[in-house]
Amino acid sequence: MPDRGEPDRVERLRRLEALATAALDRYRLPPDASARLVNVSENATFRVEAKSAGRQWALRVHREGYQSRNTIASELAWIEALRRDRVVATPTPIAGADGELVQAVAHEGVPAPPRHVVLFTWEAGEEPHEDRDDLAERFAMLGEIAARMHAHVRKWHRPDGFERFTWDFETTLGGRPRWGPWRGAPGLTDEIEALFARTAALIERRLLRFGASPDRFNLIHGDLRLANLLVDGATTRVIDFDDCGFGWLMYDCATTVSFFEHRPEVPDLIAAWVRGYRRVAPLSRESEEEVATFIMLRRLLLAAWLGTHSETETARALGTGYTEGTAPLCEAYLSRFSS
Repeated sequence: MPDRGEPDRVERLRRLEALATAALDRYRLPPDASARLVNVSENATFRVEAKSAGRQWALRVHREGYQSRNTIASELAWIEALRRDRVVATPTPIAGADGELVQAVAHEGVPAPPRHVVLFTWEAGEEPHEDRDDLAERFAMLGEIAARMHAHVRKWHRPDGFERFTWDFETTLGGRPRWGPWRGAPGLTDEIEALFARTAALIERRLLRFGASPDRFNLIHGDLRLANLLVDGATTRVIDFDDCGFGWLMYDCATTVSFFEHRPEVPDLIAAWVRGYRRVAPLSRESEEEVATFIMLRRLLLAAWLGTHSETETARALGTGYTEGTAPLCEAYLSRFSS
């Protein structure tokens, strides 16, 4: 039976491409610059290419109503601070002809209000590959990167008006879930719902005990995984800061195993991350032990995300299987930590 939503999806993407093309006029780009869709997740990313100049850029069209102009500007301020202070290599945003990094672009067929748009330089490199790379060493590298970024935010004086999301229990699995309620996970049965509820309650209790002091809860990347690294020889760039905000620092560890939290090699990969982190900065035993809680929080949060982002390729690929596969993880977590 044909997917009735597919024509609508194709039309939405066509309109986004038209908006991206219109956005190019905001920048001092060669006349032959054109935009081609690369992927759609929370936002839409386009590769902009000008063959006459032999150059490329990345154009990010933000999802309607997700980020404000100020939260995007705050993200860019941190990206630039990390690069300026030589903490990690990050993408370079490019100002429009009016000097502004964040542009608001409207186009017929794309619902108002105008979409926020940011242009970046196109960064060389490629995502680490599981079948070609030493995953343990890559995860140790992720730990080192996280440690450097965490050390930076503890000392960085944020600019006036700096504003980003808060990723606490209330905004993840609680009463104001930013990605939607976990009860909206695809294929949720009564039995799994009861299991998720018990797990969420235990997560909340443990996080209350763990606390949110600045040495444990601060500005984080929020999606620091191999898919958001670009390796180019000796240079490793961190990309996609769209989820950056205020959360538990160890959540940056949990995101490294996003979508494959169930695989048997995960404990060894997390151990490698911890080793890498400790090469750069101290990490308490309490924080290390609570990584399991953040992995479980992330798993339930991603199940909720799949329910509210059914139009994405990720949701279409994982579907109800991700919800079903979460159940045994909940059972193991409850068995380990329930008193």
